[in-house]
Order: sequence, then C-alpha cells, then structure tokens
Amino acid sequence: MKRLLLLFPFILGLAHASDGKAVTPLMLKELTDIPGKEGLVITVDFAPGAEDPVHRHDAHAFVYVLEGTIVMQLQGAEPVTLKPGQVFYEGPSDLHIVGRNASKTQPAKILVVLVKNKGVDAVLPP
Repeated sequence: MKRLLLLFPFILGLAHASDGKAVTPLMLKELTDIPGKEGLVITVDFAPGAEDPVHRHDAHAFVYVLEGTIVMQLQGAEPVTLKPGQVFYEGPSDLHIVGRNASKTQPAKILVVLVKNKGVDAVLPP
C-alpha cells in the first residue's frame, strides 16, 4: 500500500495533464512469482469528449469498459469502438495513438489492469 501512495502524485499528475480525465489507483501488488513485475489496477473516468495523449505502457494492459463508449487505437491497427463489457489489450511494445470517450455528452469509465516492470511509471511518453 505504501508503494501505491508513492504512485499517487504520478497518477494524479497524469489525470490533470489530460483535461477531462480522472485516474483512480485501486491496487499495486508485487508479483512475487514473476521476478521484477508488479500488477497495477486503476480506473479512468473520461468526461464527455475527453481523450488520452499518445502514450505507451511498456506493460501488458487489459482494459475493460465499465460505462459509456470508448474509442481505442494502437499504431498500425484500425480504431475500435468499445461498449460496456468489452475489452481491449495493449502489449508492451504497442503505441496507443487513440483513447477517447466517443460521446460528447455522456461520461465513460474503464478499468485497467497492468502487468508492468516493478517501479516503472505506468504511462510513458511515445
């Protein structure tokens, strides 16, 4: 839990850097049977029309749509529109070029589970 508290400034900074999004960390857990790895679980609330900047994770990212409609796209792939109950995957070498709320009037929310390198920021610049 102490480590999760140390991540708050980074995660909250990300939320403020990207207007219209709120990132809530739920769990950070060292994966002792996978040396050097940890799991991070967050939710991201998107205001109507909010979007992510281009980024990467250097992690396995599993995205589950909780509410609203989200458009996701990785470099070299077609965009996909996801609704509640649908999932999206980003690999460690993927560049996430589109992540946005498809609605200009309704909020959207996703749950993200990241399997990442221990101590490395969850979101990295391109």
